[in-house]
Amino acid sequence: MESLPVGLLPQIAGSLGTTPSAVGLLVTGYGIVVMLTSVPLTRTVRGVHRRQLLGVLLTVFTLATLVCALSGSYGVLLAARIAIALTHAVFWSVIASTAAGQFPERHRARVIAALFSGSSLAGVAGVPAGTYLGQQFGWRVPFLVMSVLGLAALAAVVVCVPSGPPEAGSATGAPHPGPRQYAVLLTALLFAVSGVFTFFTYITLYLSRVAHLSSGRIGTVLLLIGLAGLAGTQAAGQLASRGALGTFTGALVGLAAACGLLGASGGRPVPATLCLALLGASLAAMTTALQARIMQVAPGDTDTASAGGSAVFNAGIAAGSYLGSLLVGARGPASLAPVGFLLCLLGLLTVTVGSAALARRPATPAAPAAPVVRLREE
Repeated sequence: MESLPVGLLPQIAGSLGTTPSAVGLLVTGYGIVVMLTSVPLTRTVRGVHRRQLLGVLLTVFTLATLVCALSGSYGVLLAARIAIALTHAVFWSVIASTAAGQFPERHRARVIAALFSGSSLAGVAGVPAGTYLGQQFGWRVPFLVMSVLGLAALAAVVVCVPSGPPEAGSATGAPHPGPRQYAVLLTALLFAVSGVFTFFTYITLYLSRVAHLSSGRIGTVLLLIGLAGLAGTQAAGQLASRGALGTFTGALVGLAAACGLLGASGGRPVPATLCLALLGASLAAMTTALQARIMQVAPGDTDTASAGGSAVFNAGIAAGSYLGSLLVGARGPASLAPVGFLLCLLGLLTVTVGSAALARRPATPAAPAAPVVRLREE
């Protein structure tokens, strides 16, 4: 849902009498809301039973998505997107620990990979299918379909999620808490996501104006990106169970390589498509490895740490899509991938250098025991 407008920029802009850059800011605004509200909202709802919480979130999501479909102005669409962003802020903060908490620690990376397979499947079916439906029947139809899917998810939560206190069966603490490791992880994440979404927010403009692809072929490329993302999620689930940090670092290598090669491709369709497949696989792998690593080094409870990760991820989306809007207006979509490469490279350097420095850092010695003073009896 977060990226659905990416494939519908021209249709929404034409219908509401605005520009593609303004519609791209729907993604920016969404990211800003999630960034600002993830941690405080997650702390606020810590005492709410998980089934009740997920039920309320999906109800708001369904209604707000319906409002998106029926909106007649840019302002109404923006307000509905903000409501959806609020549900996103909490949902993705609690869902990973809720799912992973049902299993032993050694299986949690694979559980998280299975969870994020749903997100990758949404990439496979969501953006490409939404783009296709928007091209064939108008941009409102994908939002209507999403509202129906939200209703189905609500029914599944009511039937399948057990009722119980929020801490029951959830992973509330990390086995190896590390505030510095967590800070390095999120700093690298901010750079990498900013780089990806500088380009990805305007991918349809790039494919149409630089690669000169038709609408039908754009949908095919988006489908390929989603399939690559699904493969990346599954691979990361296997690898992160043996080394979440290494998997995260490898995913950043893939992102930097994809953006760098994309900038050098000159918009030629075949090389550009291969680069975009690498981008999709690496982004999905990074997301899976990120959550697995957070579950290992969260400095506090894992829900709040996940909320922090979600906030930073969406800060990157907001920063990247805003930077992309400036570049598209000033230099055109061909300028996006090189800037994305530089930001992804900064993320890679951050996690590589920061993790190496922390690995060399000596452990803090334990405080010496207080001397025992014996009083002589008189």
